[in-house]
Amino acid sequence: MAGKPKGERRTGLLNGFAAYGMWGLVPLFWPLLKPAGAMEILAHRMVWSLVLVAFALLVMRRWAWAGELLRQPRRLALITVAAAVITVNWGVYIWAVNSGHVVEASLGYFINPLVTIAMGVLLLKERLRPVQWAAVAVGFAAVLVLTIGYGRPPWISLCLAFSFATYGLVKKKISLGGIESLAAETAVQFVPALVYLLWLSGHGESTFTSHGAGHATLLAATGIVTALPLVCFGAAAIRVPLSTLGLLQYLAPVFQFLLGILYFHEAMPPERWAGFALVWLALSLLTADALRTARRAARMLGGAIPGARVATGTVSGAADIDPVNTTP
Repeated sequence: MAGKPKGERRTGLLNGFAAYGMWGLVPLFWPLLKPAGAMEILAHRMVWSLVLVAFALLVMRRWAWAGELLRQPRRLALITVAAAVITVNWGVYIWAVNSGHVVEASLGYFINPLVTIAMGVLLLKERLRPVQWAAVAVGFAAVLVLTIGYGRPPWISLCLAFSFATYGLVKKKISLGGIESLAAETAVQFVPALVYLLWLSGHGESTFTSHGAGHATLLAATGIVTALPLVCFGAAAIRVPLSTLGLLQYLAPVFQFLLGILYFHEAMPPERWAGFALVWLALSLLTADALRTARRAARMLGGAIPGARVATGTVSGAADIDPVNTTP
């Protein structure tokens, strides 16, 4: 990354801001699709995403990976699991936004790094540094405070965080590029989604053909809303350091949080502010520790210390903050 020209790095940053900015502003889009329900919107998103991504891969002639994937049953099974988990994530997110829970949805992506770390400890037996333990403990305290504030566990946030953390864990084992992975996952989703849309149409409950060309166009645009940020993210990922992308990932939930308060006028009583403050404290600890570790690793590599190695490929991301691969 250090050897890349300034123009390349600037292009990467602009693409990173564009990707996370679009993901952060997407709550403005889902309400435009009413009166379609969350399930119908989700099904259209699956169908049109595959159409758009398949066309892009056809133009770029990037199909060699598909043949290899079809010969690997284990990776196909993981693709199916990833598709199922991201279906839950997308569906809950769309429902949350259109039901007036944008702030709680944003919380899910704030706490996602903490859940990812916890899963690394529980499932992969990773060892955490003291600061990481402190961040997880503060995050747990935040959930307790928010549970008291909401009068119930923040199930929307927890569902989004755990589903996306699981998705990230599975994606690491699949090792496919962003567009290829989206194509494979939406291929799994395509038939059930199309069957559901045909069922809606057959029962006269589909809004696609009954609410005008403008509504139909917006539903079809769910494919662009899904794929375009991912393309920008891919362009950023090859041009800027992973630690920079790790910091940029917080733009999306910040924008969502601000939209929830300033645009959708959702309530934020004191106990909810306290819970969010604890989450932000936990993320500050995690970010500072990750950046400090990344700088130390860079100095070791720069000094050519024998045996120096940067920790990569872990769930908790000892040397960096693992950026999201794709978000709602």
